[in-house]
Amino acid sequence: MSGHNKWSSIKHKKGAADAKRGKIFSKLIKEITVAARMGGSDPNGNPRLRAAVSAAKTENMPKDNIERAIKKGTGELEGVSYEEIVYEGYAPGGAAVLVECLTDNKNRAVADVRHLFSKSGGNLGENGCVSWMFDKKGLIVVNKDKTDEDQLMEIAIDAGAEDVNDEDDTFEVITDISDFESVKDAIENASIETEMAEITMIPQNMLTLEGKEAEQTIRLMDALEDCDDVQKVYTNADIPEDLLN
Repeated sequence: MSGHNKWSSIKHKKGAADAKRGKIFSKLIKEITVAARMGGSDPNGNPRLRAAVSAAKTENMPKDNIERAIKKGTGELEGVSYEEIVYEGYAPGGAAVLVECLTDNKNRAVADVRHLFSKSGGNLGENGCVSWMFDKKGLIVVNKDKTDEDQLMEIAIDAGAEDVNDEDDTFEVITDISDFESVKDAIENASIETEMAEITMIPQNMLTLEGKEAEQTIRLMDALEDCDDVQKVYTNADIPEDLLN
């Protein structure tokens, strides 16, 4: 496993294969609700909500579910109030881990996350201990059978992308968060289908793990992503491809 965001890409594919639809929907509904609460109900004027609705449609979430989540966020329907929290820690072997949560119970969330780190041989750290190792970027993934590199490179760079990387069977377009929407629109307007498009945290450097430490890190990441309060997990762990299949 190589590349700056391979974990994100492989988990996206694995999640689709596992079809854990209920849990995926739950996390998306939380994100839509919070996005609507913070920026309003109009996706055209609320980039975070627009991205959340787009992700929900990609997962084939029914329109009624999306509209209900938006109304809960704006207060038109009664709903739960979620708090955004980011936890930071270390996986076995010292890899950095960022955990983004949306929770209605902060005490429960921190207890669950701390337990999962400890159970897997890692440890929860202080705020700021690893976040400096990541950059917030836009990520757009395109399967190679949807375009050729020269075409994608020209479209993406002209629209403001920072880089286009060749990663196995996909191309990965990296953008500044301010240019994410314009680059994504340019690619889609060229009738190029995207596999994944999201704002993500990209590690500045990767840490290679092998053997037991790699296996423990995979268990930690899987356990965190299965936690109800956890929305997204990021790591700079570079794990052998065969352990992820």
